[in-house]
Amino acid sequence: MGRHGTIAGRKAAQDSKRAAVFTKYARAITVAAKAGGDPDYNISLKHAIEKAKSINMPNDNIARAIKKGTGELAGESYEPGSFEGYGAGGVAVIVDVLTDNKNRTTSAVKHTFDRFGGNLGVPGCVSYMFERKGVILIEKNDSIDEEALMDLALEAGMDDMISYDDSFEIRTSQEAFDAVADALRSAHYELAEADIEYVPSMETTPAEGDVKNLTRMIEALEENDDVQKVYTNCAVDLFA
Repeated sequence: MGRHGTIAGRKAAQDSKRAAVFTKYARAITVAAKAGGDPDYNISLKHAIEKAKSINMPNDNIARAIKKGTGELAGESYEPGSFEGYGAGGVAVIVDVLTDNKNRTTSAVKHTFDRFGGNLGVPGCVSYMFERKGVILIEKNDSIDEEALMDLALEAGMDDMISYDDSFEIRTSQEAFDAVADALRSAHYELAEADIEYVPSMETTPAEGDVKNLTRMIEALEENDDVQKVYTNCAVDLFA
């Protein structure tokens, strides 16, 4: 699974740290905009803007982040990176970052792994346990017909759909992601989340005593402004 809690739980977490989430998404927009400020011709920027809008980031913030990326406004220079390692209980963890100081970020991430019983590893040590997939979440409500949703997504190129208590999770190849997301939006489905993510192809079930440390480690990592997203191959829902 590696699933990061229910939609309600994620929304509550985002609301509690709204400013920090805005900062992370603004960085992603700025970095993507380096390749061009028009989302119609820059898929990475289009995805970054869509994610920002999904958390109701003001348009002024989005426009300012784009201008920093294109050089129209002065701003810091951020570089993407990732870290791999193991959390408590041997759970595989991938940490995606955008940073203006790699040494600072490396030190902070390593300290967090060590603090909660994990081990920061070398590139490639756990990424073989994951696949890059398009992941689209749609919140369940009485107006959504599951069969109709599945038929539409399949026709657009979906690989699989998983039904959770509160949502439908649609998975696609990286290549089909935009086509499926656009088809769903055109059919007036509201996408709670839509992104290219690391999806575990093999899972680990930690001992009950390790779950608390693993959860606290992920929370601490996500509090770091440099960290964009944390992925695990944990077979239990840590944030239900």
